[in-house]
Amino acid sequence: MKIVVLKFGGTSVGSISRIKNVARIIISHIKKKYKVIVISSAMSGETNKLSNLTKEISSNFTPPEYDSVLAAGEQISCSLIAGRLNDEGFLSRSFHGWQVPIYTSGEYSHSRIVSVNKNNIIKYLKKGGIPILAGFQGINSENRITTIGRGGSDSSAIMIAKFFKAEKCIIYTDVAGVYSSDPKLIPNAKKIKKISYEEMLEMSSLGAKVMQPHSIQDARLHRIDIEVRSSFNNKTGSLITKRKNVSTKNIIRGVSFTKNDAKISLIGVKDKPGVAAAIFEPLYKNSINVDMVVQNISSNKKETDLTFTIKTEDLTKTVKLIKNNKNIKFKNIIIDEKVSKVSIVGVGMITTPGVTFRMFNALAKKNVNILVISTSEIKISVLVDRKNLKKAVDVLHKEFKLDY
Repeated sequence: MKIVVLKFGGTSVGSISRIKNVARIIISHIKKKYKVIVISSAMSGETNKLSNLTKEISSNFTPPEYDSVLAAGEQISCSLIAGRLNDEGFLSRSFHGWQVPIYTSGEYSHSRIVSVNKNNIIKYLKKGGIPILAGFQGINSENRITTIGRGGSDSSAIMIAKFFKAEKCIIYTDVAGVYSSDPKLIPNAKKIKKISYEEMLEMSSLGAKVMQPHSIQDARLHRIDIEVRSSFNNKTGSLITKRKNVSTKNIIRGVSFTKNDAKISLIGVKDKPGVAAAIFEPLYKNSINVDMVVQNISSNKKETDLTFTIKTEDLTKTVKLIKNNKNIKFKNIIIDEKVSKVSIVGVGMITTPGVTFRMFNALAKKNVNILVISTSEIKISVLVDRKNLKKAVDVLHKEFKLDY
């Protein structure tokens, strides 16, 4: 059985006219003799709308009920797609996560798919049906509806492709593929035809919003090739695949950035074993992600200055946790919420000397001051003043010849 998994994002199903277009895309794959499994997100804006309803009704909405409410968005879009396909003369029906069923484990709102019962879907495919599966959801061991995090429909598609051994997994969205940077900021950004899992994982975790990092990780773990393309045109997209399948003359594949970072510096922290753990433990327990970390030890080796970055939305809570933390002492706390992270990504830097110099030199020539530096095998990230964001991204895009 030749199976293709098609996933449609919220903008692709954001209106009745767009859902009709989605039906046309699905039919085009049917005409190519594929058995098609469709994964749909909720209509754009619907998940936020449902989330706001829970906040209006209660300040302490329970996690199981919260997931049950949020899962309704995908169910609506799936039924609308199936309804359109039926109107076009095709056999189609929606499947909620519990009807497949798709089994998950982990906490509510952050569950992961662990297994899929294929029987119902296989039977439906064999009788010529087009199953439309609700993304972003499943059921846990207590038979309760769970969701798998924002952007989770991508993960749903990848895991369905894995369990059904699909030949293709195509993610339809509102962009034509993966770009060397955000075209909204850098008009000369180019579409990348092929990109490795590792590069895409770094770019998505560093600000590229094409796909969520955990969905890329799922694809990498299970070796599922993903094509990202627009649902609004017929142009070829970008293929996310194994590193050995990617050949390029570019050392750097992309420049990513974030706009919602805040920098916190603790001055005069007593330098002793366990102090860093004492600082970060309350943040970890409150699900606050710490990103870049720099520690400077004073010459007398008795005190240290510790700087780290978090998301701006977590700033108020983080500062409160630090000030109320009786396990640490410091002389001062300095906060800067007008910073941005700019990163270059590419597997080519592993074997190419001088990349760090070129990056720092290019920024220096444009008088962009570097506040914090973080590196890995295939990326270099710097923290800069937010006012210098566009200048920094633009100069690095040109320095590594990504305009061509």
